[in-house]
Amino acid sequence: MNPVVGLDVAKGESQVQAFLDKKKPYKRSFKVAHTIEGLESLHQYLREIENLAGIRPPVVLESTGHYHTPVVQYFEERGYLLIIINPLVSYRAKSSSLRKVKTDVIDAYHLCELYYKEDLEPNKKRGIQLLNLRNLTRQHENVTGIYVQTKLQFQAVLDQVFPEYHGVFGDLYSVVSLLTLLEFPTSKDVLVVDEEALGNKIDELCTSRSRKWANTKAKKLIAAAAKNPFQTTLYQSHIMSLEMYIKMLMEYQKHLSKLDEEIGALAKEIEEYKIIQSIPGIGEKIAATIISEIGEIDRFNHPKKLVAFAGIDPSIFESGRFKGSVNKITKRGSSRLRHALYMAVRCAIRDCRKKKTTDEVIPRNKRLREFYDKKRKEGKPYKVAVIACANKLLQWIYALLQNNSTFQDLD
Repeated sequence: MNPVVGLDVAKGESQVQAFLDKKKPYKRSFKVAHTIEGLESLHQYLREIENLAGIRPPVVLESTGHYHTPVVQYFEERGYLLIIINPLVSYRAKSSSLRKVKTDVIDAYHLCELYYKEDLEPNKKRGIQLLNLRNLTRQHENVTGIYVQTKLQFQAVLDQVFPEYHGVFGDLYSVVSLLTLLEFPTSKDVLVVDEEALGNKIDELCTSRSRKWANTKAKKLIAAAAKNPFQTTLYQSHIMSLEMYIKMLMEYQKHLSKLDEEIGALAKEIEEYKIIQSIPGIGEKIAATIISEIGEIDRFNHPKKLVAFAGIDPSIFESGRFKGSVNKITKRGSSRLRHALYMAVRCAIRDCRKKKTTDEVIPRNKRLREFYDKKRKEGKPYKVAVIACANKLLQWIYALLQNNSTFQDLD
């Protein structure tokens, strides 16, 4: 016998279907909750199949974001073989039927059938360190997205209250700038205070700078308030919104700073991180994102599989005598890895000064820039050349991680 159990995973529950052998379903399909009691009952069911078939059945399920993680963790701890498949693979198999039926029962049934039709690879357990790093980098990306949106909303309100404030401090979003605006949100608040008192307050808010610097900023703030078109604010709601956004921005800055510290501390303990960072143009954040998204390199037995995982492999379209000449990348892999590679290439091919004392400029990564220039001379558009470089970069990363060696640039 060759038993298998298919799980159609949803939020908080799974539909279960078992086969004792090809075309031999076992009992009726049923649902189990993702609770200790539910997973224990599923475990008993798997033991029942094991006693009947004589061997432990593998468990087949789709990758469903985070919904499948309780099931995976529970059965990995108990030594079961898990096969987690890409939803695109199962969808293609289901689409082969002429009948258009979509239910949880049918989906669990199809997963069992897929096990006998396809040569599916077992799931490889990932290390806790890399998974922790992946969670942190993804959280950093999410918080950064919210932070950027808050900045835009903050600027929209500031433009209706104190637009001239933009040029007072070098960085509008620095702590001293936000705290000063929190204290003096309108022109009226600034102009009722004398210059010395204003300088004292700025000096108090920013102890790392000199008193002379604080006095200069006080003068600029008074000048900005005098030029401000909104000498009086008609809408109190704008002041309340401004205060709210300032506090939100400062909180997000604290969260991002803490995440940066955690990511840096964890990444430095991982050997692969140091290897990735040896490539010119790849900084700390990009290196952490790349290595956490790739995970253990032995998950991929060929560089082309890693390229496909990133979704930067070209799509191919041929039919009869027709052969497509304009083929876009598949974009079917990790979007975070794809974006990190794109940013890494842009940084690597960019020119920078060799030394501050000279005007000589060189690309950060000579080998990648040489490949980029070659593609451009062939007539490739900018984005096509960059994607080609990302493909090349990922193949270098694969080789470096496989050989446990660092990158060697051109002299």
